[in-house]
Amino acid sequence: MSHPRIAVLNAAHRDENTTRNFRRELDASLAEFDATGGTVPDDFEYDGAVVTGSRSSVYWDDEWMEPVAEWVGEAIERGIPFLGVCWGHQLLADVLGGTVEDMGVYEVGYSEIEHTGESRLFDGIDETFRSFTSHSDAVTDLPPGADPLAENDYSNHGFRKDRVFGVQFHPEYDSKTARELVHRKELSDERRESVLEEITEENYRRACEAKLVFDNFLEFVREVRADGVDAGAEKRTATRVGRSD
Repeated sequence: MSHPRIAVLNAAHRDENTTRNFRRELDASLAEFDATGGTVPDDFEYDGAVVTGSRSSVYWDDEWMEPVAEWVGEAIERGIPFLGVCWGHQLLADVLGGTVEDMGVYEVGYSEIEHTGESRLFDGIDETFRSFTSHSDAVTDLPPGADPLAENDYSNHGFRKDRVFGVQFHPEYDSKTARELVHRKELSDERRESVLEEITEENYRRACEAKLVFDNFLEFVREVRADGVDAGAEKRTATRVGRSD
């Protein structure tokens, strides 16, 4: 079977790390669009879509966000599976009727996260896992009908509604990306050094487990494409192919 065709809406303001990271983690045929440059796909001929992180906030009145949200909304209505990461997670929640707000604090560094709801997105990932995080906004109210999938003391870290999945953490990050982000953030010297000390080979290896969300999402996309899975049939399909949520 050919690789699924995935539209990647890159909202990272031309950060080269984002392109590199998602190309490495997504084993698919990728069509990348510079969302912050006002570019979105011309059509909906994709098997799935991914929305990246961003230094922007979903609730800002930036001109580029409107066409992105419009394309995402129509693509969801057409049944295209989605995965959102960090800002992408927040955008998907917002488009589906959830609420995104400033937390009043900044979560950054390798965090412990617990996945709290059963979903194939977390197949192979321990109930408590580690991943790099960087956000001061959070999904404070999930979209109507959405299931929470992950959380920690800061915020919700994952949800699913039908064919839409979102994760607040950054499973795509490598050590280079993490270090460069910390250096450009406005942090106290003490906090900056503390977070940099966390960026070790050991922590990165532990965090690699969370990268399975990409493989799990793409497997779901392949099943939707091959079998015409209806939006509510995630668990039924998993059972049919010998998987268990």
